[in-house]
Amino acid sequence: MHRRIALLFVAGSLLLAGCGERTPTRQGNGKRHGGVFNLNETGQLRSIFPPTLSQASAFRIMAQVYQGLVAFDPGDLSIKPCLAERWEVDATATQYTFHLREGVRFHDDKAFSDGRGPEVTAGDVVRCFTENCTSGIGDDVFWLFQDRVEGANAYYAATAKGDRPEGGVKGIVEVDDRTVRISLVHPSPNFLQILANPGCWIWPEVLRSEYGTELDLHAIGTGPFQLKEIHIGEVMLLERNPAYWDRDEEGAALPYLDAVRVTFEEDQNLEFEAFLKGHLSALLELPVDRLAQLKDSIDPVSNKARFHLWEVPALSTQFYGFNMFQRPFDDVRVRQAFALAIDRKLLADSVLGGFASAADHGLVAPGLVGYPYENVPGCPFDPDSARALLAAAGYPGGAGFPRISLQANSDGFGYVRVAEAVQSMLERELHVFVSISMVGSAEHYDRIETGKASFWREGWTADHPDPENFLALLSGKNAVTDMALPASINTTRFRDGIFDEHYMKARQLADDKSRYFELSLAERRAMREVPLTPLYYENVVYILQPWIRDLRPNPIDHVDLTRVWIDKEAKGQPQP
Repeated sequence: MHRRIALLFVAGSLLLAGCGERTPTRQGNGKRHGGVFNLNETGQLRSIFPPTLSQASAFRIMAQVYQGLVAFDPGDLSIKPCLAERWEVDATATQYTFHLREGVRFHDDKAFSDGRGPEVTAGDVVRCFTENCTSGIGDDVFWLFQDRVEGANAYYAATAKGDRPEGGVKGIVEVDDRTVRISLVHPSPNFLQILANPGCWIWPEVLRSEYGTELDLHAIGTGPFQLKEIHIGEVMLLERNPAYWDRDEEGAALPYLDAVRVTFEEDQNLEFEAFLKGHLSALLELPVDRLAQLKDSIDPVSNKARFHLWEVPALSTQFYGFNMFQRPFDDVRVRQAFALAIDRKLLADSVLGGFASAADHGLVAPGLVGYPYENVPGCPFDPDSARALLAAAGYPGGAGFPRISLQANSDGFGYVRVAEAVQSMLERELHVFVSISMVGSAEHYDRIETGKASFWREGWTADHPDPENFLALLSGKNAVTDMALPASINTTRFRDGIFDEHYMKARQLADDKSRYFELSLAERRAMREVPLTPLYYENVVYILQPWIRDLRPNPIDHVDLTRVWIDKEAKGQPQP
């Protein structure tokens, strides 16, 4: 076991042991209660504050701490009540009235005057949603409400000028302490899914007022686990929330686990070794260098399961982005040539061992029922056409083509191997020199968002299962044209009139068939302009210890540990 993970494991154990008596006696399902879920994330967290979350790893972890009005069922991704116990939609499908669950409290924290978390009210919801429409605070999540919630655009524009209009956002209203009404500009069939987005999680005002300069060290939510300790880049401990509002089917208190411990070892091989030794409960990302060891999950000596592997196709797309404001990628023919010179099937089948599928259409990952994928032509592996396009752009045989760098981060499944394979393809087929720049996760995204990268790896896992969620990455409304300002959503800063016409028309349509058709036309246009080139569609793969129960992957990698439990008998521990 790698010394760093070992030390963090011990440190986390000491933290947990020092917490004292935390939970009342729990009735029913006694055998399920107790234990620590140990997880490692190979990438460092950029943020743990809901309005600024941008990484899949941060979503996975903080989903145990924060909640919204509604939530995705981790099994089938249907919308279920959460902080709102019920809601009504009026006859125009533009007014939603949410009724909050009684007795839900924020986690206890010293930021509160008496240390006790107060009950969540409608005022908290209105404040959080208003902050999402506030320039400088909600910049990363405003797109969720933009052109959708009545008054959201006007409020954001006013705050960008330094004003805070009285009355807040017109379409977000506190009816009484437990009732919130949200009015939309037009019907939005996916609005409830949008409210399940992490950007719509609810947090107390004291989180920002008391910890405004340390939001990477503090978290206060309503979820099943609360933040107990965090040492940036080393270990994070989430402890069971003893006042959690939900119960299981037998009336027993949730969650079952005592705690969740997260370490941040960046080396996937060391992470895999720690898992094989039983020090980690699960791996939520595969180590591409160790795929051969996953072929046999049965120990030949004991004839028992070494681990369980669960796999589902994900609503997740990996792509390479282009800086269209810099030479040579300011020429669409160059971007098209690069796209045609990449053998996606080889990447998916050989480099990634079949744990992904070739991106044979566009940005929108397969699996969304009713979306006309056939309207979006794929980008075939066609090196002859690629060479002709490069020659037409003024670089015959690669002559005179500038040296470029492909920037990637190494903390994801196969990122390094894929970069090396693409580098080889581009040099072989186009005779262009491509160097690879591997940087840490934080620096990687900072360089992308500030326009310092020219050619880079990026990916998108849907926040909610809808094609619009993917195509928001290319919306002109999300394009920051001032290169001195960061771009967090539309990182390619793509702005195209034809794309935006179809995209905005789709957002005003109430029926999915018409809406999906317009979105497919928008995507078709974008794939012709190639601001980015999709590479492959990922699978969600979990490798679990044989004693972990009731954790299953889903297409949006939504991790909910509320009902996950440790089978002590399977682990060889005494039963309570």
